[in-house]
Amino acid sequence: MVRRIIKIDEKKCNGCGLCAAACHEGAIGMQNGKAKLLRDDYCDGLGDCLPACPTGAITFEEREAAAYDEAAVKARMEKAKQNTIATGCPSSRAYAQTPAAILDQAHEAPSQLAQWPVQIKLMPVNAPYFNDAHLLISADCAAYSYANFHAKFMSNRITLIGCPKLDSIDYSEKLAEVFKQNNIKSVIIVRMEVPCCGGLENAVYNALKISGKNIPLEIVTLSTNGEIIKTNSKGE
Repeated sequence: MVRRIIKIDEKKCNGCGLCAAACHEGAIGMQNGKAKLLRDDYCDGLGDCLPACPTGAITFEEREAAAYDEAAVKARMEKAKQNTIATGCPSSRAYAQTPAAILDQAHEAPSQLAQWPVQIKLMPVNAPYFNDAHLLISADCAAYSYANFHAKFMSNRITLIGCPKLDSIDYSEKLAEVFKQNNIKSVIIVRMEVPCCGGLENAVYNALKISGKNIPLEIVTLSTNGEIIKTNSKGE
């Protein structure tokens, strides 16, 4: 049958995998570093994957394709759900860890990461490591800009990272639940000087407002060449 179905331009695809994550039916997968439509009968033609693609590599086309098999998709989704319940997704399984106390064989500085996961969109809002915690909420690119990021910002803090532009979500509600459900001692935001990082800062402001909590807040702004250009506290 001829019907509407997605088309992926491999030349435009940057291999980020966001479309595969957005495709709940499982029609899209990653092969050789590129997104690929794996099964025509899993694609419903609605295009939830289109807005997730940052490069515009996904479009619609009308062509001969197998009919959408809703029953098969539901069975696949249920199986995936059961597998996740049984084993847990490694990327979202929450656990605390003790930062490395011993230098490795290359004598590099130890990591100060104290928990997993670190991405805001994956974290459970009631993880035990949030109790009495000092939070670092950082733009995901900040650590690549500031060389001493672990020692300066991550030490003795729970680290949460995100990018509103890439995730295409507002973190306000999730962060508000973290503030509501836990005794957070302080929050420091580390952001870049670029405009899109304003979304991260605004999300924290909104979350504090929603939660009704008065938590000490510090904002550190980094330049794109890795210098601290501004530091201020809530209300300044």
